[in-house]
Amino acid sequence: MNTVQPIPPGMTAITPHLVCRGAADAIAFYARAFGAVELGRLPAPDGRLMHAMIRIGDASLMLVDEFPEQGCLGPSAVNASPVTLHLYVADADATMAAAVAAGATVTMPLADMFWGDRYGRLVDPFGHQWSVATHVRDVSPAEMAAAAAAGCSAAKD
Repeated sequence: MNTVQPIPPGMTAITPHLVCRGAADAIAFYARAFGAVELGRLPAPDGRLMHAMIRIGDASLMLVDEFPEQGCLGPSAVNASPVTLHLYVADADATMAAAVAAGATVTMPLADMFWGDRYGRLVDPFGHQWSVATHVRDVSPAEMAAAAAAGCSAAKD
């Protein structure tokens, strides 16, 4: 009888897998910026990381170094990233401040948004985009739709 679970314990069906120029440095950054805990790493014979796993809050995140010879490039190599990682935290202000202190660049300052989150965006030193949010109030679908239709970007009290 096979007792191996198709999704390993502690994992979810979808896990971001980031390619970074300098994955070991990225792990250190994510620890300083977001409180990441390293779960493991597997170096290639040349020293690059061919696999690493960290946990931020209750989410796992895989990382790998660039391997251009295999077409594996990070956002720094192409000077863009079409993906934003969304991070819910207990205190968006403290998390954004820690990320900036660790080397991130704010691309959208924190604000109380019409959908009920305190929300901001940043880019990390490896070219990955992050949004950081704390849910601060519940908003009904009707309120959200009305605010969006009115072009509102900040919560109204």
